[in-house]
Amino acid sequence: MPGYIGIMFCMLFALAGRTALAEDTVYVVLGENGVQVARVITANARCPLIRIDGKEVRMKVRAKPDSLPGRNGKPADFPLLACEMEIPEDAGRVSVGHELLPLIPRVVKRIVVIGDTGCRLKKGDHAYQACNDGRLYPFARIAAEASGWKPDLVVHVGDLLYRESPCPSDYPECKGSPWGYGWDAWEADFFMPGKALLKAAPWVLVRGNHESCSRAGQGWWRMMDPRPLESGRDCNDAANDDIGNYSDPYAVPLGEDAQLIVMDTSNAPEETIPSGDMRWMKYSKMHKRLAELVKQASYNIVANHQPMLGLSTSEDGRLLPGNQGIQSVFGALDPELLPAGVDMLLSGHVHAWQQVSFSSGHPTQFIAGFSGTMEDTAPLPDSIDIAPAPGAIVKHLSSWVGGFGYMTLERTGAAKWEAKVWDVDGKLRNTCAIDGNRSVCERARVE
Repeated sequence: MPGYIGIMFCMLFALAGRTALAEDTVYVVLGENGVQVARVITANARCPLIRIDGKEVRMKVRAKPDSLPGRNGKPADFPLLACEMEIPEDAGRVSVGHELLPLIPRVVKRIVVIGDTGCRLKKGDHAYQACNDGRLYPFARIAAEASGWKPDLVVHVGDLLYRESPCPSDYPECKGSPWGYGWDAWEADFFMPGKALLKAAPWVLVRGNHESCSRAGQGWWRMMDPRPLESGRDCNDAANDDIGNYSDPYAVPLGEDAQLIVMDTSNAPEETIPSGDMRWMKYSKMHKRLAELVKQASYNIVANHQPMLGLSTSEDGRLLPGNQGIQSVFGALDPELLPAGVDMLLSGHVHAWQQVSFSSGHPTQFIAGFSGTMEDTAPLPDSIDIAPAPGAIVKHLSSWVGGFGYMTLERTGAAKWEAKVWDVDGKLRNTCAIDGNRSVCERARVE
């Protein structure tokens, strides 16, 4: 290769990062009213052609390559082109290049639920996960196992990116890991390990606190959120965070009068929100919109990141209730916390698996934040002496702490589902029957 061409090639490769010679990253995300959006991340100079039922059109540019100021002082480099195209509702066969895209069926019967999948590297907490060890950071194995279950839909309940700090030089377990909020960290933490599952089914993505504007929000808006990318709502300028940190709830139809409602609570704090706070206004509006959406279907699953009706254990062993920030707003608007018609809650944030069902009228809560990120190890105490929320009376509780895995939901009736918990080796850990807004598992506790 002549010297000049060789130098130019190396410069282009360095600009595009490790993906410059790799295949395009292709996936499908679901948005408002279940619209399917094909996404491609490519090192090519222009977007690829997409073939929809035999007709080819060129995909649209969502975001051009850019180097952005990162919120942690390190530039958030996105050297690749992000492309998209809305897929018609009646499309039967869609492909990009030689890759056939997964499409959602009219009736969704099989759902994989994962959450908190990134490898944790955080200097402030001195938390350095073994990102180079597939046993101690097993998201790739979990994605491969879950794809073999042949889901109709994948739901990620938030926190995709955890590589926020550089790995110390004396930690060989994570040596050489990309870090920060740019493409290299996104690729290492989500797109590469999640590849098998991205090919298996379309995704509903819930925004976690790790994807708020103060952290990985730029990548969230460029690549993950299903809605159009708008200037000022892209987390590129901190002055616009009151726009970029919030999104209206939306519903994804699941067929047979059931739907999944997605709520962006990424910026909710753990503590009570004062009434004059911007977040009070935003979450009040969210509650109102949620009350409108639940009227669209007879069975409603709500997915958000921070558990409203789950339990967690502090480092000193204290039992903690559900998220106090969301509860302070929702509880002031409705004594039952959530509008009538919500049957099931799916959340992450707590790095464990958990199920809670109530004798009060509250919806059953599932937590699936156990799919790759450094796990919580403190088990729940034997006696539950605290309510997840005021008036929420726990009847059934099941948990699995200290293990990695994924959850599946399989529809068994109009308002009935079977939930199963699988570990990283594909071993069944628990089975739960869901009927309406109640659930019960085979084992009261699995630890």
